[in-house]
Amino acid sequence: MPSAFNFLASPFDSLGPDEQRLVRDSVDIAYFPAGETILDVGLVPTHLFVIIKGVVQQVEGGEVINTYSIDDCFDGRGLVAERVSSRFVAAEEVVAYQLAKKTVSSLIASNATFGAMLFSDLSNKLSAISARKSQHELQSLTMARVDEAFVRPAHFVDADTDIVSVVKLFQAERTTTVLVRDRTCDPPRLGIFTHTGLQRAILSGIPLGELPVRDLANFSVIAVRPSDQLGDALAVMIRARVHRVVVAELTSDGAIDSGRIAGVLEAMDLFSFLSNHSYLISIQIIGSGDIAGLAQAALHINRLIALLHQSGTKVSLIATLVQELNARLFERTWQLIAPPELVANSCLFVMGSEGRGEQLLKTDQDNGLILRDGYAPPADLVEICQRFSAALRDFGYPECPGNIMVSNAVWRQTAGDFGRTARQWLLLPSPDSLMSLAIFIDAHAVCGDSGLLEAVRGELFGLVTDNDAMLARFASAINSFAESGGWWNRLLSLGEQNEEVLDLKKAGIFPLVHGVRSMALEQRLAETGTVARIERLVGGGKLTAEMGADLADSLHFFMGLKLKAGLAEIASNHPVSGVIRVSKLSSLDRDLLKDTLGVVKRFRALLRQRYHLDMVA
Repeated sequence: MPSAFNFLASPFDSLGPDEQRLVRDSVDIAYFPAGETILDVGLVPTHLFVIIKGVVQQVEGGEVINTYSIDDCFDGRGLVAERVSSRFVAAEEVVAYQLAKKTVSSLIASNATFGAMLFSDLSNKLSAISARKSQHELQSLTMARVDEAFVRPAHFVDADTDIVSVVKLFQAERTTTVLVRDRTCDPPRLGIFTHTGLQRAILSGIPLGELPVRDLANFSVIAVRPSDQLGDALAVMIRARVHRVVVAELTSDGAIDSGRIAGVLEAMDLFSFLSNHSYLISIQIIGSGDIAGLAQAALHINRLIALLHQSGTKVSLIATLVQELNARLFERTWQLIAPPELVANSCLFVMGSEGRGEQLLKTDQDNGLILRDGYAPPADLVEICQRFSAALRDFGYPECPGNIMVSNAVWRQTAGDFGRTARQWLLLPSPDSLMSLAIFIDAHAVCGDSGLLEAVRGELFGLVTDNDAMLARFASAINSFAESGGWWNRLLSLGEQNEEVLDLKKAGIFPLVHGVRSMALEQRLAETGTVARIERLVGGGKLTAEMGADLADSLHFFMGLKLKAGLAEIASNHPVSGVIRVSKLSSLDRDLLKDTLGVVKRFRALLRQRYHLDMVA
């Protein structure tokens, strides 16, 4: 065969030298004129095709569901299943390599990754990619298990033990932490006492030999499991603002299994294991006494994201850490700008991807403020809110073009007024009100009394009845950026490919996220994260497990692809555009993009059927 076979294209990039030699020795070339059916439904295929020239369309039910171009291969699934389930047509003159089934079977038998990339579903493809990562990526420190780090042994004392005896234990065991067992309660409770509590013990004025550790122990113990990832443990520390967590197995209801406590993971031990500075950024934020100090901390967030991405950290974990850091940043900014009485009598919240915990690189501000009913805010409230929005802008978070910010009176109301506004969004739907409703449903409290937000959202959910017409209008927003019949051809256009760009938010992220959001609203789910909503919908039988897994995998793939493009733009001193250039994608990413957009297309069809969207004006 010609020596031009591209072994850099997926799935052939997983083959070793001997396997590549087998392909070279076995492949032939086939020609198909424009309009010819290459494979038809029900046919028993004999070859795998790899396109050298031309475009092939995959057709089901009269609709083009996929398009294949140069270096793409088809129909691996049909070859393995021994039956073609779609019709494959030459959209234009096609020249292709054809690889006999016997050779393909041999490659699958010798190379599991090749087989997975060739015919598996999206989830298995992504698993295969993960397995192919370099050793550095596989051992990405944030993905390591908690029990792979230095977990200090647990030292226990009874709740009646006096402080002097505890200090002697500190000295004898060279530790600064003890776990406190209080058996006087039913059920018994577990607490924690550290050396920082000694200052309070001394200041109490009670003789330390008479002061029981029970009086100073913290019985709100935070725990992680030995099998949890270190990145998750780090996120827990940031969220709970603690310097140590108990490592233990948990019971079915989430409580600590007192008989299976592995030890204590301390922050400094975790730092020595991790190669990033996310906790240090959090400490810098919390300790900042002015806006200038917060601005310095905000600068480090993008650097952290780039470091985590380069080390192979899962995009879902990066998003979790970013959400926690941003929440701390917004909270501390509000605390520095707003007087304490305002902070205590209000709830500052974020929305959009920030509220869902799916934000990575900094984008537009989406935030609001709920004031407690009966509270008289400061006379300069408007100026306070304007200063807050300006501070975030200076931190790198652009002002929202739609003015969805606390500086806008519409998004700064009392709880009662906010409740009435939300009811109007729901009961008097219009395109603008439904957009506001969608944004608000994703709200996540970052400072103040979170109960104010939950009360308004709970009141809103209480009005969500079996109003099929309202739900249909709400869900119909998935068609806001409707795909045209030539979408797949545009994705793989040949003549102007260098200029082809794709807005991932419009093409994939928004219809996926809003579709899940619509189903979550119907079920009155309190979760704000898309993956958490998917899990609840699957658990309630509203989505199949397969569709749920595909949606979650697709969302994370879109987020990762968008992050990769955004970091490249930042590195080249360009603003983050939110689009990707199709011509810059690797064949593997392009293959996965087609799979994930296919998932979104199937999800759209499910939603159209569920909510009868073809009947919505």
